Amino acid sequence: MHYETPQFFHVMQYAAAADGDVIDMVSGNPDWEPPEAIRTGLTQYAERDAADFQYPPSDGLAALREEIAARRNVAVDRVIITNGTGEANYLAMARAFDDSRGDEVVLIDPVYPYYLGKTELLGGTPRLVATDDDGRLAAEKTCEAIGEDTALVVLNTPNNPTGAVYDLESIRTVVECAAAHDALVVVDEVYDHFDFSGRFESALTLDAGNVIVTSGVSKSMAITGFRVGYAVFPPALIEAAKTRHMLVNVATSRPAQRAVLTAYRETDPGYYAAARDRLESRIDSFTAALDEAGAAYTTPDGAFYVLARFDDFPGTMANVKTLIDEIGVAGMPGATFGTARTDWIRFALVTPRVDEAAERLAAYFADR
Repeated sequence: MHYETPQFFHVMQYAAAADGDVIDMVSGNPDWEPPEAIRTGLTQYAERDAADFQYPPSDGLAALREEIAARRNVAVDRVIITNGTGEANYLAMARAFDDSRGDEVVLIDPVYPYYLGKTELLGGTPRLVATDDDGRLAAEKTCEAIGEDTALVVLNTPNNPTGAVYDLESIRTVVECAAAHDALVVVDEVYDHFDFSGRFESALTLDAGNVIVTSGVSKSMAITGFRVGYAVFPPALIEAAKTRHMLVNVATSRPAQRAVLTAYRETDPGYYAAARDRLESRIDSFTAALDEAGAAYTTPDGAFYVLARFDDFPGTMANVKTLIDEIGVAGMPGATFGTARTDWIRFALVTPRVDEAAERLAAYFADR
């Protein structure tokens, strides 16, 4: 099997080696402070007994699993704490190939590229289904793609890279189509705290036996380096996933889990509201500059990414590098995210220099 270096790293390395000042809008690393309770939890943990520096339970600290289960209104024995949402997605996707299903994975295009990478890693065959023009889930078209060879459908809402928030009825339709073909549906909800529309509803409310929901706190608590995620499995699928998690990772960091638990218990909802307000302000200023540049763009209902298309400037890797070299703004080529938006460039709005990047882009394309 052939593996390539993810294009995220390629662009970041190119930007790091470039001459001059480059504004990084490549990856989704929140630039704001984590909840104060994260530091409190770590400080308190440093004073704990030596026994607490040893292996935690493989499926996660009991208190953290209970906290998540209560928040998601599920039984605690359905929750596994993972090394970030990335491992949660891996466990969930791998579970689809454990039984006698097909090898096809239906992915929504544009697609977060690590779903494609995991599909290849697991020996699956990707099948891309384009979204509606506004980035929303095209339920009927997705159902048409689900067949006897389908093992898995992967959804992500709020979505990276389109910013779309999928309506629950569309998700329900896809889940029912998948169930009719004995296929699983993984719904990645890692951006659930970044819903600007007020329409987000978790797929867990469907209470379907073929749905696995993944999430984590890397984005919502601005702690991508802590690697604390989780997966919520149907009861019939949980034990095999626990075994795989133990074989791959043994367990997830005990100090990080304890700090996250403290933050869950002590962080006011105002923390998350302030992050949403900050991002909405950035979206407004960035898209206003794209208007100046004459660009087409997506206005996200969730997450913190904007896709933009500039006239006579397709979103190729070469043109992404041109923007790095000529104006010091680093985005991601649309082809990284599948086949539906290859003319577009994705920008992550998790930098305090969004306004400066917007001004550079507006000036550059005004002069072309």
